Amino acid sequence: MFSELLGIAIIFGATVLLAIPLGLYLATVYRGDKSWSDFLAPLERLLFRAGGIDARRGMSWQQHLMALLTINLVWFLFAMLILCTQGVLPLNPDANPSMSPDLAFNTAISFLVNCNLQHYSGESGLSYLSQVVVIMFLQFVSAATGMAACVVVFNALKEGTNEKLGNFYDYFVKSLTRVLLPIALLVALVLVFQGTPMTFAGKQPLITLQGDTTAVSRGPVAAMVAIKELGTNGGGFFGANSAHPLENPTYLTNMVENFALVLIPIAMVFALGFYLKRRRLSYMVFGVMTAGFLLLLAPTVYYEMQGNPAIAQMGTDMQLGAMEGKEIRLGAAASAYWGITNTIISCGSVNSMHDSHMPISGMSEMLGMMTNAFYGGVGVGFLNFFVFVIIAVFISGLMVGRTPELLGKKIEAREMKIAIIVALLHPLMILGGTAMAAHLYVSNPTEYAGWLANPGYHGFSEMLYEYTSAAANNGSGFEGLGDNTPFWNISTGVVLLLSRFLPVIGPVAIAGLLARKKYTPESAGTLRVDTATFGLMVFFVIWIIAALAFFPALALGPLAEHFSLY
Repeated sequence: MFSELLGIAIIFGATVLLAIPLGLYLATVYRGDKSWSDFLAPLERLLFRAGGIDARRGMSWQQHLMALLTINLVWFLFAMLILCTQGVLPLNPDANPSMSPDLAFNTAISFLVNCNLQHYSGESGLSYLSQVVVIMFLQFVSAATGMAACVVVFNALKEGTNEKLGNFYDYFVKSLTRVLLPIALLVALVLVFQGTPMTFAGKQPLITLQGDTTAVSRGPVAAMVAIKELGTNGGGFFGANSAHPLENPTYLTNMVENFALVLIPIAMVFALGFYLKRRRLSYMVFGVMTAGFLLLLAPTVYYEMQGNPAIAQMGTDMQLGAMEGKEIRLGAAASAYWGITNTIISCGSVNSMHDSHMPISGMSEMLGMMTNAFYGGVGVGFLNFFVFVIIAVFISGLMVGRTPELLGKKIEAREMKIAIIVALLHPLMILGGTAMAAHLYVSNPTEYAGWLANPGYHGFSEMLYEYTSAAANNGSGFEGLGDNTPFWNISTGVVLLLSRFLPVIGPVAIAGLLARKKYTPESAGTLRVDTATFGLMVFFVIWIIAALAFFPALALGPLAEHFSLY
């Protein structure tokens, strides 16, 4: 037990230690200061020249959003075309068929919005061409889009008044060339040397120890796994994701992949402090996020290591923990740690089956996505947190009888309206979708019997988890849900679109409004937002608005299932 707990402590500690210098590097790159990666500048200028882009031109917040939405529309149409025709395109040695329009719609949107919800099995659902030019491509650019949007908000929080908030294309390209590509290459090399395939050959025939003949799927796996973790994407090359021994062969690869999926979200928090020269502010943000993370991690590790009491009553030894749906090479503690990191990070990769986790573990994983503000995805994690900061500043200002201000900029009605809309959109998408699915199932359980492998409390949790994962841009799932149907493909696709772009549009709009306002230097009477007191205020705002909104639904699902076991 001690060695398992020590293992996850080392993973988290090492991630934070790596994130601090990476945060400094990110701030250096986005400010345009000199750095070791300046040798890539000629390549970036070539890309800008080819695209007819002036990367030195400042853009307003409206221009940033127009650029973001336009290129995303182009990527969506491109992805749909490839997925619907992959069966007749090259690089398809296993002859995988083209996707149906509804599945292609869901898949294209899912990877476009950095969610990577997969209603197909990777090795049989996609050709190598689709894996590389659609899936892997979108995993890079969707992550870079989130990082670029985050820097726009950083610019708005600077001292002074400014209409221009940098250049979206400059931040986007630098995120690719100077951050994602180099680190992904390092991660992929580790995976290759540990046994992860990197080939365009088709399935490998194999004779098992029993003498049976089978075929093992392979492909350009290492490259995709590296960016799926680093970009907090999560889509697996194989259906079993990082529980598959070829995606995650050893405990070392398990550690490296976990470093990768948490690294940039934490680094972006420290980058905030370096970028604005407000280190205490980044410490406050990191402290609140870490407190939420640990509160979700502790019960998950405990219950997974304790084992399942229902199975224990049958005489099964639970010394190794609740090992159903887990890999023995990784263990219960590492599986529980990954389950929480990938759900608070909105990554969605899994190294065990969440459908087999204990009810409280499943609830903690859902709460990580429901709050959607503890580290979060690359870039967008801070955008979600920024919304709660706006609300906390407004409430705190009213409590002390002062006009609410954030870093010298007044928070007024327009900013609050946008923040509240964004904050309430998340529970609306999740609870509205779950209510609709539950109504359909209860009204005609015979027709929709294929949806739920586990009716009752757990079946409700499966539906709740699916919409939570879609709304949080996560992508993991309770795989007892039969989700490759027109209903689930289209309904979650709509949730994916609204839950990705509105929470990006909202914070960027708030940032643009704040940047235009008169800057007032902080004084003795100013509400400081870089203190532990304000951090506590933000923490409770997150839990009251985000977490408590879901308590009735959680009571019907994982909590009811938990008490039925005891």
